[in-house]
Amino acid sequence: MTGPPRILASASPGEVRVALLRGEVLEAAWVERPARPDGVGDLHRARVSALAPAMAGAFLALAGEQTGFLPESAAGPAGARQPIARSVQEGLILPVRVTRAAQGGKGPRVTARLTPEEAALAAAAPPGAPRLLARGPEAALRLARAFPSAPVLTDGAALATRLRAVLGPDRMTFSPRPVFDDALEAEFEALAGPEAPLPGGGRILLHPTPALVAIDVDAGTAAGSSDPQAQFRLNEVAVAEAARQIRLRNLAGPILLDLAGLTPKRREALAPALAQALVADPLARLLGLGPLGLFEILRSRVHPPLHEVLGWPPSPLTHGLAALRRALREVAASPGQRLGLRAAPAVLAALEGLPGAMEEFTAAAGRALVPCPDPRRFPGDEVIEESADGG
Repeated sequence: MTGPPRILASASPGEVRVALLRGEVLEAAWVERPARPDGVGDLHRARVSALAPAMAGAFLALAGEQTGFLPESAAGPAGARQPIARSVQEGLILPVRVTRAAQGGKGPRVTARLTPEEAALAAAAPPGAPRLLARGPEAALRLARAFPSAPVLTDGAALATRLRAVLGPDRMTFSPRPVFDDALEAEFEALAGPEAPLPGGGRILLHPTPALVAIDVDAGTAAGSSDPQAQFRLNEVAVAEAARQIRLRNLAGPILLDLAGLTPKRREALAPALAQALVADPLARLLGLGPLGLFEILRSRVHPPLHEVLGWPPSPLTHGLAALRRALREVAASPGQRLGLRAAPAVLAALEGLPGAMEEFTAAAGRALVPCPDPRRFPGDEVIEESADGG
């Protein structure tokens, strides 16, 4: 059962998780680490460092020693495309906005076609390049703008203040209690893993690789059913859930979907259902059923996929931030208790390496979390324990 959209933003040390819900159905999910933003939407004053006519673009020096790429299609006036050498020259200083996050060692993609507001902001900024002029909008604000009727609820005081300044007090509500319930926490946790259950049985298995994402439908008990329509009905459900998982996990690039069983002709009969399921996702496009019997989907990359943010499998930092959330809940249940985090050294090192994470915990809990390195433990095996002496 669905309903009007609402946006929940859960803030915790080092991380902000944002959910778009219709009724109780999760429609969009974002996980951001504010100390390490993906840069999409950032406004820079950049310097052209090298022309690359063979690549139909130019390389730009950005703030933070980043190198961005400006395609010639985004360099000149809107509606016009001309060789890059006619639009920019080496050494030129120009304002640009990041349109696609960095990927696999390649820098972010940028555009020189700015809105009037962005151009005015760039013109008013102090001189000097490379320079970061403004950060792009965070996930909660992007969703709020995309769904202007959706109320926004957050348990982060600082986040509430930022959003209220943009959205106004009528849309923005601060909650002193966590805004994610147990069911939503479990769904976000499942998004970090390789499978998604299907209603009525079966599951979807997801396998991201550097080149593409493979999605496999496992029919489960339906595979041995005597009902000839059972497998078809399961695949009908699977194509809708596959489209939803693609969107929730922000998967990008080539995506191959392998249904459970079915002849090529019966698979082709599910193409309209898959196309319809992808309609809600403006970044995704169904290319068709390939010669191997796999549905081929292409989804444009803008922000990094969720598995790149969390790690695949989840990184020590992801496990560490989850442990900080658990520790805060224990602090709330037993105020005044001094807690320690017993964890693999890699987990504790990752937390110390994320600027602000441990400090945010201390501010929220009223006292520091005592790190207890334990080489016998592995990431994902963290324990929150009572600490007697703080060391």
